[in-house]
Amino acid sequence: MLENVKEYYGKILKSKNDLKTSACCSTDSFPVRIKEIVKQIHPEVLQKFYGCGSPIPPLIAGKTVLDLGCGTGRDCYILSKLVGEKGHVIGVDMTDEQLEVAKKYLPYHMDKFGFNKSNITFKQGFIEDLNSLGIKNDSIDIVISNCVINLSPQKKQVFIEIFRVLKKGGELYFSDIFSDRRIPK
Repeated sequence: MLENVKEYYGKILKSKNDLKTSACCSTDSFPVRIKEIVKQIHPEVLQKFYGCGSPIPPLIAGKTVLDLGCGTGRDCYILSKLVGEKGHVIGVDMTDEQLEVAKKYLPYHMDKFGFNKSNITFKQGFIEDLNSLGIKNDSIDIVISNCVINLSPQKKQVFIEIFRVLKKGGELYFSDIFSDRRIPK
C-alpha cells in the first residue's frame, strides 16, 4: 500500500488539478494572517499542495513543529513564518519528488520572510517510523498533519510515534478525511 501511495503522490500527480477529489479546502477559508503568508509562498509549492484542511495552530512563535507528510512544504513554510527564526519546523515525507520541490524553495522563502537562516529541515522517511529519522522522544512541541494519516496502513503506529516525540503538554493538530463506512465507487 505505501508503495502505491508513494507512486501516486510522487510520480502520477503533477499538480492539485490532477487530484481525483475536491476534498481539499481553498485558501479562502484561512484566517487573514495565514492568507497573507500564503501569498508569499512560491507558486510551484502551492500548485503541488494536496492537503484537505488547515491544521495550523495559533501562537507558535519559538516552537518546534513537526509536519507529518509535508509534501512540497506549503504548511512547513506557513509554520516557518509563524514560529520565526527562533523556532524550528521539521517536515517529513516519503516522496522524493515532493521533497525535491520543498527543498528547492528553502532560500526563496528564507528571503521572502526576511530570515538570516532557514528554520526548516526536510527529512525523507515514513511517518510510522520517526525514530529512524533521528526524531527523539519528547522533542517536539507541536505535531501537525494535513490529509496524510488516512494514507497510512499503520495508523496506530503513526499515533504511537506522534505521542513518543511530543513533549509533555505538546499538541497534535491534524485535518484528514474520514468515513465510518465503505465508500461506493
